[in-house]
Amino acid sequence: MRPVRLPRLSQRSADVQPFHVMELLRRARDLEAMGRDIIHMEVGEPDFPTPAPVVAAATRFLDGGDVHYTPALGLPALREAIARFYHDRFGADVAPDRIIVTAGASGALMLALAATTNPGDEWLLPDPGYPSNRHLVRSFEGVAQALPVDAATRYQPTAAQVDAAWSARTLGLMVATPSNPTGTLLDAAELAALHRGTQARGGLLIVDEIYQGLTYGVEASTVLSQPALNAADDLFVVNSFSKYFGMTGWRLGWLVAPPAYVREIEKLAQHFFIAPSTPAQHAALAAFAPDTTEILEARRHEFAARRDTLLPALRELGFVVATEPQGAFYIYADVSALASDSEQLARRLIEEAGVAATPGLDFGHHHPRRHLRIAYTTRQDRLLEAAERIAAVLRP
Repeated sequence: MRPVRLPRLSQRSADVQPFHVMELLRRARDLEAMGRDIIHMEVGEPDFPTPAPVVAAATRFLDGGDVHYTPALGLPALREAIARFYHDRFGADVAPDRIIVTAGASGALMLALAATTNPGDEWLLPDPGYPSNRHLVRSFEGVAQALPVDAATRYQPTAAQVDAAWSARTLGLMVATPSNPTGTLLDAAELAALHRGTQARGGLLIVDEIYQGLTYGVEASTVLSQPALNAADDLFVVNSFSKYFGMTGWRLGWLVAPPAYVREIEKLAQHFFIAPSTPAQHAALAAFAPDTTEILEARRHEFAARRDTLLPALRELGFVVATEPQGAFYIYADVSALASDSEQLARRLIEEAGVAATPGLDFGHHHPRRHLRIAYTTRQDRLLEAAERIAAVLRP
């Protein structure tokens, strides 16, 4: 019998870890197929449908049958609509020429990293943080250097911390506001200080604003509304139609790039993606319409109510939330008083309680086994039911 030859895998592929939340989701689906009722609080996908005006715009476009490639940088009308959105909502003057429409926010981050990163270049990333960020850095032969953050700084890096971590190999800093998994924000002064620090070293700054718009008790904002940063030649901004606009499955995002990088990014986009999805782009033209905004703002208020329902219920159970989330739709809770390992707790909750939450292992190496990320992306009555189910497991 001839030995089976294994495929030759790249080292970068071997270095990329599984997305644990997706493994958990698969187990949840298996349990549902067996007839179990699972309350989903693991994935960052709201339970709301795509806003009706967006679906209607897509339907009108598809009915015409003229579905062809758009330019690699995106539909000109959509780039202009995004520029108007920045101006009308935030008072930021962003030239449409700087806006690149992408295949999801992941595509935007890929393009920013591909255009800037050489083998061995280091990017500073907060830990905990969104897991794909560090793996995409590795995929372009860069090195993700973790900045351990905790509740003392609202899980955000400080200028002093960045200064201490910067080395001769550091290319830049990546931050998120609102952040995943913690839902915390960077204010204008903090962003300005981080920008000054990177600029003084000739570095780059990537600001992830994917959850922009989903804020509670504080107005939504953009780093691009700061006049000094609007045309910064070292600033990239990543955004998405998935979260605030509720278009997860449409896989559409955008990147605001410094003018000098746009042509290089265009070449990369031509080869990586040809173009973003044409139906999704035409649908997204309706995302900024007043009737869509009315729907989205109602949903934002519902997210705030869900947060305010779930947070005290978790605290009553012994979950420690030292920094309350002001954005996104996540609670990052310390569960060390309840279990020695959050991954084991997550598995126990899904098997015994039918409640799916994400262990901190997905988000980095800074005390991950002390934390769970719980998404309030389902109805308030289901959130309260989840708390009751968790109580039955923790307090039999």
